[in-house]
Amino acid sequence: MAIKRNGDLRDGTFLNPVLRGNYADPSIVRVKDNYYMVNTSYEYVPGLIVWQSRDLVNWMPIGTALESLNGNVWAPELVFHKGVYYIYFPADGTNWVVSANDPKGPWSKPIDLQTNYIDPGHVVGPDNKRYLHLSGGHMVQLSDDGLSVIGEVRHVYQAWRYPEDWEVEAFSPEGPKLYYHNNYYYMILAIGGTAGPPTSHMVVSSRSETPWGPWEHSPYNPIIHTESKEEYWWSQGHGTLIDTPSGEYWMVYHAYEKNLHTLGRHTMLLPIEWTDDGWLKVQTGIHAGQTIKKPEGLAVSHGFPVKDDFSTDTLGLHWQWLGEPQRKRFYQNNGALNVVEGNNENASPLLYMPGNPCYEAEVEVSIEGKAEGQFMLYYNKTAFFGISVSKEGIQHFRSFKKYKQVPYKGDKVRLLLKNYYNIVSFYYQDKDRQWIKYDKVIDASGFHHNTFGGFLSLRIGLDVTGEGKALFRKFYYRAL
Repeated sequence: MAIKRNGDLRDGTFLNPVLRGNYADPSIVRVKDNYYMVNTSYEYVPGLIVWQSRDLVNWMPIGTALESLNGNVWAPELVFHKGVYYIYFPADGTNWVVSANDPKGPWSKPIDLQTNYIDPGHVVGPDNKRYLHLSGGHMVQLSDDGLSVIGEVRHVYQAWRYPEDWEVEAFSPEGPKLYYHNNYYYMILAIGGTAGPPTSHMVVSSRSETPWGPWEHSPYNPIIHTESKEEYWWSQGHGTLIDTPSGEYWMVYHAYEKNLHTLGRHTMLLPIEWTDDGWLKVQTGIHAGQTIKKPEGLAVSHGFPVKDDFSTDTLGLHWQWLGEPQRKRFYQNNGALNVVEGNNENASPLLYMPGNPCYEAEVEVSIEGKAEGQFMLYYNKTAFFGISVSKEGIQHFRSFKKYKQVPYKGDKVRLLLKNYYNIVSFYYQDKDRQWIKYDKVIDASGFHHNTFGGFLSLRIGLDVTGEGKALFRKFYYRAL
């Protein structure tokens, strides 16, 4: 299978995923010829990256809706209603909303809707009132402006149940997405748990003449499901239906790549057809692992930059922190990323998300004072490893241990990490311009949600410890 950062094969076809990296829980809207999408952002900040596409395959980041930490942000719902964009999202035991007149922003400050349950899904009822569906089959009415709730949360839906002998993580009905079509409200739901066994997650569907029921379950359930661990895409689920200007229907959803939970859940795309009896399902003969005819539309510039010379005044959207942004510690000046005062207990590296099973990344580092510049793969504050540079030498480190220090020549050094199907090796290059392999290789296959929790992914990180400063220059990411 050809591995690309971009799924567009440039011959009128594409190969899943359409967005590589930990872009789970996609929510999508179409406004005329443009599609906009957001995904779960967890505690990564800036959060709620907004993506734009013209063909559902090529996606360009155009802004972010959260510039500071607003809790642990999960499955969002992107809505366009009466000329206004809204993002509803759960975080830390309640649900929130931000709004904007332009998907690029600026977005409003988050408003607490003071509701429990998770994964809000927006719908307008036959009474022209607005509602949010929530996990577990619950629903609550929204105010006309969409910025508060009216009344109590009530239970209105009982999800379809899979056979008891299926290997799933848990029932967990969540991620409700509502779509109105041919006089029915279609409920598209995720069940089965989002990680765990490869066959856990799935997309199911029900329909009703109102958003509050009664509901009829689809005879084609599950619509999307990994049937066996031998398939290439695991834990497929959490779908959102979208139509094209020409009347085609597609579903965006997420999945893990086989044996590669470290990358997180990628955004996937499959074509949808309507049956004669009015149900939706994946087009006959189509599955996620094959080459698929691409939707119509122009191709925008896809994905994040794969190199950064740090020459601008502000960091690009491809850099995030896990937790509150530490913009005073990280700043760009004279073609370098300056990182200072790394002995802070709350320090967090600046992170770049890889999306490929095999890749390499490199960066140049120079040191001022007693600092130690770090180039790492980072899951969370207790699970990370990498290679560091101080004036004394180069050293491999893990979250629990440091290894031997190796001297280098010159006042700067270039570092390279290579990840080949979770086997990670490290190299350095000093003024002699020869790559030298550091004598430590890591098996990183356990750095994922099923080990540590959190649904995060293993990301490339830049940071500093000790007193002084590290200057990073000429960052590159390459898919292998």
